[in-house]
Amino acid sequence: MTSHILLINPNSSRATSDMMVSIARKAATGRLAVAIATAERTPPMIVTPEQLKASAAEVVEIGSKHDPACLGIIVSAFGDPGLASLRERVDIPVVGICEASMIEASRAGRRFGVATTTPDLLEAIGDRARDLGVAHLYTGIRCTLGDPVALAADEALLRQSLAEAVRACIEIDGAEAVIIGGGPLGQAAEQLQPLFETPIIAPIPCAIERVFDLLQVNV
Repeated sequence: MTSHILLINPNSSRATSDMMVSIARKAATGRLAVAIATAERTPPMIVTPEQLKASAAEVVEIGSKHDPACLGIIVSAFGDPGLASLRERVDIPVVGICEASMIEASRAGRRFGVATTTPDLLEAIGDRARDLGVAHLYTGIRCTLGDPVALAADEALLRQSLAEAVRACIEIDGAEAVIIGGGPLGQAAEQLQPLFETPIIAPIPCAIERVFDLLQVNV
């Protein structure tokens, strides 16, 4: 197999995997191939802290069995499940999409917020900001209303609802950048970027760039 980055989808939805790997390949711009692996023991969309925690073991299993041609791994769920454990087991760069997007969003001391569909993960997302040492720049999370799984199935409503959450991050919380918080929200993140003057941070492209940075590959 040719040299590649492995993107792990901790959600069990193949459709979500197809969407995320398409975004990742576009972001990679031909510098490396991107392979995809999908979890099988998790829900189609992780929406609770319990599901997030439970998904970590399978992420570690998948990542630990990576192909020898794999040069880097991306954990593509916004709570970065299994990230620390997987890093201890492999000798290649391992990046989480939450980690990568928070690093990018907080660059140069920029205040940032998160717009997402999963209110039950509020604490887990805040914990990641603290773990990364950027909690002082984190303006908080704004969530869409209603069931996140049902919302994800309605592309137009998802985009509209996330746009309202983004606007609240900017206008109420004072965010200078807003992350669209979730691997399954990757397509919506792309669609929202042109609608705001404030930077809208898409986690999957951020993770791709961080892998390349860690590999010291020239952009």
